[in-house]
Amino acid sequence: MAGESWILAYEAQIRLGFFVGVFALMALWEILAPRRMPGHSKSVRWSNNLGLVVLNTVLLRLVFPAAAVGMAAFAQAQGWGMFNYLEVPFWLAVLASVVALDFFIWLQHVMVHAVPALWRLHRVHHADLDYDVTTGLRFHPLEILLSMLIKFGVIVVLGPPVLAVVLFEVLLNATSMFNHGNVRIPVALDRALRWFVVTPDMHRVHHSIEDDETNSNFGFNLPWWDRLLGTYRDQPRAGHEGMTIGIRTFREDKWCSWLPGLLSIPFSRGTAGYAINRRKWGEGE
Repeated sequence: MAGESWILAYEAQIRLGFFVGVFALMALWEILAPRRMPGHSKSVRWSNNLGLVVLNTVLLRLVFPAAAVGMAAFAQAQGWGMFNYLEVPFWLAVLASVVALDFFIWLQHVMVHAVPALWRLHRVHHADLDYDVTTGLRFHPLEILLSMLIKFGVIVVLGPPVLAVVLFEVLLNATSMFNHGNVRIPVALDRALRWFVVTPDMHRVHHSIEDDETNSNFGFNLPWWDRLLGTYRDQPRAGHEGMTIGIRTFREDKWCSWLPGLLSIPFSRGTAGYAINRRKWGEGE
């Protein structure tokens, strides 16, 4: 389709534009209405978290130049995937693809908490000692590469339209920055919003130091999977101001706030038989 060709040509610019816009909005919101007072140096955390973003972006473009959108175009050209076989309206294929991709990202998130070797990588995201917009962008390069390979597999099976993949990538990036925001939303509004999108208060529970709270609220975009599949938790037991962010085994700034430490976390300290939702509260990592 001509429209999809245009989207494919300008995919990088579209994503960058939304990234910069949403990031700036969330950063301003965090200044105007913070939910929690930072406990660690914001300048150190931000410079190192964003340094990791730059590293991951360069690495992805080197290893997978066309990224997920390129794979969608390739699958479409080859006639691979469910939506390249089924005759369904274009709008329905786009909508169903976005929802399906979101479910598989939710499943991937559960998986990186359930498999000890993958939790080693994902600890980089959880080891942030504060919680703000940059937390939603901080992932180990190996986890970023693994995530892209999983997306490739899902795209080959689904055969989503190129537009659906661009929409999904933009939404995933934007909602990740939104729900990791250190922003205050009125309780009544938050309660209504979290039926349709993962809110900061909903996802912050997932970044609690307590294991049972960490193993809940896995959604980044749509909140339905946690509600339907039994991993939803309404609030942290200590409250949002009182809860401790992070994981027990990494509490020092050299690991949690500086780029060399972030890159080293997967290769440092064991996971102590980490198993999702099978340990009691307070048992440690």
